[in-house]
Amino acid sequence: MTANKIKTLKEAVNLIEDKMTIAIGGNVLHRAPMAFVREIVRSKKRDLRIVKTAGAHDVDLLCGSDCVSIVDAGFISYETEFGLANHYRKAVETGRIKANEHACYTVMCALRAAKAGLNFMPVKGLVHSDLIAENDYFRKITDPFSGESVTVVKSINPDVAVIHVHECDKEGNAVIYGPKFDDELISLSAKKVILTTEKLVNKSKFSKQMQNIAIPGFLVDSIVVIPKGASPCSCPGLYDIDEKILKDFTSNCSKEHIEKYLAYYEVKDSVKGAFYSV
Repeated sequence: MTANKIKTLKEAVNLIEDKMTIAIGGNVLHRAPMAFVREIVRSKKRDLRIVKTAGAHDVDLLCGSDCVSIVDAGFISYETEFGLANHYRKAVETGRIKANEHACYTVMCALRAAKAGLNFMPVKGLVHSDLIAENDYFRKITDPFSGESVTVVKSINPDVAVIHVHECDKEGNAVIYGPKFDDELISLSAKKVILTTEKLVNKSKFSKQMQNIAIPGFLVDSIVVIPKGASPCSCPGLYDIDEKILKDFTSNCSKEHIEKYLAYYEVKDSVKGAFYSV
């Protein structure tokens, strides 16, 4: 019998331990697993290493809440209307957080190396850059075939990937409508996968559309059913960015303001979705 993968938010966050490497799904302000991120904060997880190609509110909140010691990312900032990720920026500037700066592509290469079981991956486009000297995860080696110098990036093998999806069944077979970003890749490179989902559907819904499954259930360890689990970020096709909440959050960098934000979402994050038969 298949083990029950359906968990509460608190149960799923208990899989996260201090000092783990966590890959977060979504891209900038779109389909980030924000309910899960908020519960990480409430659970007071510490010294996490966060991996994301392009992050914003998720990484900013974790950095402002003292949950993070290292960030590997190609881009951390809000979209133009909301400005910089000031919690992240301040933490890096004061040395509280080590930023391993990448290009988005090099984060993906590091994850692809882990997916393939390799220690590193060549990054063809990174030839002349200060990143090579500043990021401990880059090296230049000699191509044994051409004799030319080639830049390589060390693999990143996340302990846990956390991804927000539109729908999945109770086995974890998940569908993402719209852009998938690099979510399929992080699900294949991580040791464990946690899904938060807008809706839990009957497995029969996927029986004639298996090609639409972005993340197969055998990769998934836990599922949390939570409608609007990406809010105040968007979930394409279902809801847009909550501009009011994001503008308010980015207007004040105090700890008290973060507590106010968390309190606003506390009841919303505890709401469970329904099982929809098809």
